[in-house]
Amino acid sequence: MTRRVRRKVAKKGKDDAVSLSYLEIEVEDLGLERNGDVDWTSLPDDTVIQLFSCLNYRDRASLSSTCKTWRVLGASQCLWSSLDLRAHKFDTATATSLASRCVYLQKLRFRGAESADAIIHLQAKNLREISGDYCRKITDATLSVIVARHEALESLQLGPDFCERITGDAIKAIALCCPKLKKLRLSGIKDVYADAINALAKHCPTLVDIGFLDCLNVDEAALENVSSVRFLSFAGTSNMKWDVVSHLWHKLPKLIGLDVSRTDIGSAAISRLLSSSMSLKVLCALNCPVLEEETSISTTKTNGKLLLALFSDIFRELSSLFAETSNKGRNMFLDWRCSKNKDKNLNEIMTWLEWILSHTLLRTAESNPQGLDNFWLKQGAALLLSLMQSSQEDVQERAATGLATFVVIDDENASIDRGRAEAVMRDGGIRLLLNLAKSWHEGLQSEAAKALANLSVNANVAKAVAEEGGINILAALARSMNRLVAEEAAGGLWNLSVGEEHKAAIAEAGGVKALVDLIFKWSSGGDGVLERAAGALANLAADDKCSMEVAIVGGVHALVMLARNCKFEGVQEQAARALANLASHGDSNSNNAAVGQEAGALEALVQLTRSPHEGVR
Repeated sequence: MTRRVRRKVAKKGKDDAVSLSYLEIEVEDLGLERNGDVDWTSLPDDTVIQLFSCLNYRDRASLSSTCKTWRVLGASQCLWSSLDLRAHKFDTATATSLASRCVYLQKLRFRGAESADAIIHLQAKNLREISGDYCRKITDATLSVIVARHEALESLQLGPDFCERITGDAIKAIALCCPKLKKLRLSGIKDVYADAINALAKHCPTLVDIGFLDCLNVDEAALENVSSVRFLSFAGTSNMKWDVVSHLWHKLPKLIGLDVSRTDIGSAAISRLLSSSMSLKVLCALNCPVLEEETSISTTKTNGKLLLALFSDIFRELSSLFAETSNKGRNMFLDWRCSKNKDKNLNEIMTWLEWILSHTLLRTAESNPQGLDNFWLKQGAALLLSLMQSSQEDVQERAATGLATFVVIDDENASIDRGRAEAVMRDGGIRLLLNLAKSWHEGLQSEAAKALANLSVNANVAKAVAEEGGINILAALARSMNRLVAEEAAGGLWNLSVGEEHKAAIAEAGGVKALVDLIFKWSSGGDGVLERAAGALANLAADDKCSMEVAIVGGVHALVMLARNCKFEGVQEQAARALANLASHGDSNSNNAAVGQEAGALEALVQLTRSPHEGVR
């Protein structure tokens, strides 16, 4: 096997974005001496803070350690208003060490139950937004403690993986502890019962955005009591009584957006909601099989409201939200983001739409239902590319992951859909993904690299990635200290290295050394990154000049180490293939002897011939 494709594994708004600008500073302000050296300690404080803002947390810490002045500047309040800990080991000890800097922390993203347990030790009482994923093991007790310590909370989002151990009791605790709550989105709750919803209605008067996604049971009647709600999403939620929904929810006085995507709603309930609700403006019903099979839906009157479904022209429907009569077409999202005439209500609707569309498109791509080729080619790919330019970081990430996922036909055989891949390329997706990969946000780097890796299985896309400078970008990401980023970048180099025309470019970009360094850096606990690094080196080793580069930078030792010590069959197979390719050049170079002379190499290879795995043998 020479390629690897990955589907999504269960796996900032504008106010959070740091705007970069070229600062025009006089030469003397930089302390520029006549010999051309810069005295970095004489930089203005605001310039140093701007520099800090362009770095990830690890690099900020390194820079802060250089001198006392920069240590103080590195702890500036503006640099610690938000924190994304998903890529880092975050436990009680880490939280305690960060507590002094998190006094003014307002936004937090975390991953996993251990991180959730550690949140309270940050002592960030001013937290306004908490977002978590990999929440399957988070319990009612943990969530209740978190909300009890953060009474100023305005937004809580847990998902998209299922919160299997969270019940309606935790929702009641949220309502009692967080009276300022405006947004609540939870995924995979088994039973959202009436008492929990009524508690939200009673204690959270400013709650405007509710999402119970992929839940098993939700009390539809109780939701009528949450009179403050403006946006509701029940995408993927089962066992909904749509007759009850259509007869009660139209009474919600402020409801303007409703998302029922990936449910079994039918045309009768859709028609009643559209005709009865006085406030509703947008109803999203993407990938609803029952609705799409009913022929009567094509004649349903929307009464001036937007119905977004697989059979509708989504871009045209969304364009009708704007006062301008001109058809904005596929640039509609971009035109809205760049518009100077800001309408608060419209902004709220569009921001919500970006979120729910990115969520539904990703979920749909993951399930890969039959019969959606036409949708993906005509609208889906373009929607994902538009959402990748959102100012909401989580929307950007999901859109990039959606691109990485929807092109895959067969994960095991590394097959992707040529039409879908080339649709992404045709609509300018390669340049957008490369720009995303250059972001300092490591979450965006990882998802963009994953999409580039999968798309590069197609030879035409791989050529476009190389021509756009993608090899240099991926080689740089492969040096990341973030394992997830490095893993996806190595996967991209693996797929690109299949093409003979790309091998020299990878070597010139420093990709060979980066891949070898990955093996030493993640020699334990990183099976995914090791398999991708070894697979890329195996492809590169088939080229005479590249094989010499592999040997020069320590590749033989690294690959033998994997063959001897790693127990993961995928890594063993790629390490053995790489050593075989290194030794295959005969008298054209000395790699044949280098492999044989490496301590333990022959013993390791002989041992692998006894593997029960055919590929390894």
